[in-house]
Amino acid sequence: MSGIPHDHYEPKTGAEKWLHSRLPIVGLLYDTIMIPTPKNLNWWWIWGIVLAFCLALQIVTGIVLVMHYTPHADLAFASIEHIMRDVNGGHMLRYLHMNGASLFFVAVYIHIFRGLFYGSYKAPREITWIVGMLIYLMMMGTAFMGYVLPWGQMSFWGATVITGLFGAIPFIGEPIQTWLLGGPAVDNATLNRFFSLHYLLPFVIAALVIVHIWAFHTTGNNNPTGVDVRKGSKAEAEKDTLPFWPYFVIKDFLGLAVVLVIFWAIVGFMPNYLGHPDNYIEANPLVTPAHIVPEWYFLPFYAILRAFTSEVWVVQFASFVTGGIVDAKFFGVLAMFGAIAVMALVPWLDTSRVRSGRYRPMFKWWFALLVVDFFALMWLGAMPAEEPYASFSLIASAYWFGYFLVILPLLGVIEKPTAQPATIEEDFDAHYGKKTSAEATPAE
Repeated sequence: MSGIPHDHYEPKTGAEKWLHSRLPIVGLLYDTIMIPTPKNLNWWWIWGIVLAFCLALQIVTGIVLVMHYTPHADLAFASIEHIMRDVNGGHMLRYLHMNGASLFFVAVYIHIFRGLFYGSYKAPREITWIVGMLIYLMMMGTAFMGYVLPWGQMSFWGATVITGLFGAIPFIGEPIQTWLLGGPAVDNATLNRFFSLHYLLPFVIAALVIVHIWAFHTTGNNNPTGVDVRKGSKAEAEKDTLPFWPYFVIKDFLGLAVVLVIFWAIVGFMPNYLGHPDNYIEANPLVTPAHIVPEWYFLPFYAILRAFTSEVWVVQFASFVTGGIVDAKFFGVLAMFGAIAVMALVPWLDTSRVRSGRYRPMFKWWFALLVVDFFALMWLGAMPAEEPYASFSLIASAYWFGYFLVILPLLGVIEKPTAQPATIEEDFDAHYGKKTSAEATPAE
């Protein structure tokens, strides 16, 4: 970790010295596993290992599934049924892959909201945050393309609706949409494109994860207090930190074990709970489902997309100013991607000098409302595009943007934070206690 004194790898044997002088891979692994880590990290920090597990699970199960999948519009649905019925363990592999995607998004949303609360995006970790948001965007693209591959009714019509959004972009939208689809409509060329990208993007995500880990290993790990590790001397740094191995590795694996118990229960007993029954009907371009719903992890942003109709005054104003270029459909697309963009820009939107939300009393309430708002948008995204859900979606969308663009900048000016601990050691001792000399030595 840059700037924090700690012991580095020193090769001892002749073979180790020979390898280290040519390819210092052992030293890199040692410095990674023994990295000094703030000793006050709580259980909200276990989701990194869950995300790493999910990425590995998706890549491994995906590679095996693709051995039996046929990316052709006439054969894709039948090949999925072949996997489920005829391939040894095929049903379990598919259920692991399906529900692994859901676990991936559960973990990433907790990881993001933990970062938003504890200020993990603040200097000097802005690049770490931006790389993390890029990973999230890659995840969304990968998941969307993967959802199309079973070629069921919801897969087909979901692809039709989402790719249709690109057509809303003025001037260049239709050529982009045609290029993405490989033709005028969702068909075999679309399936082949999505299959190729779905297979490629996880490896791009893996590369970005390495950059993400490298970034926070350079700047140091954030912690619940937001107070930096002391860097004056090795002795002071050791009072604030512990080696990642064995302390936090064991803690992370314990958390992962608990999560996997729940995950395996879902895979074993209710594997289709988060899916849609229409996706077990083969895609039919002539029959539109009564209610097209994306996967649950897209629902908050799907609700924002649908919230801005032509009756909303903001849309009407934007259309008037741009001479009709920005219509309701295009405004909805801008709002959907803008909802993600404001999260990416939060290092510059948050004006508070205090990093952790633990010491920001007003911030806690507004942040709690943001969490409730996120779940409300998720629920509203699954509801029909009619009243009263349309009005609720607009209110929830307004709060999402208001929080990042108005509330967060103002809180940094008007809020009075509570007292922070001077050091991580002080916070650790306050929470977990420090034995006095009398407690450490039993009375005779």
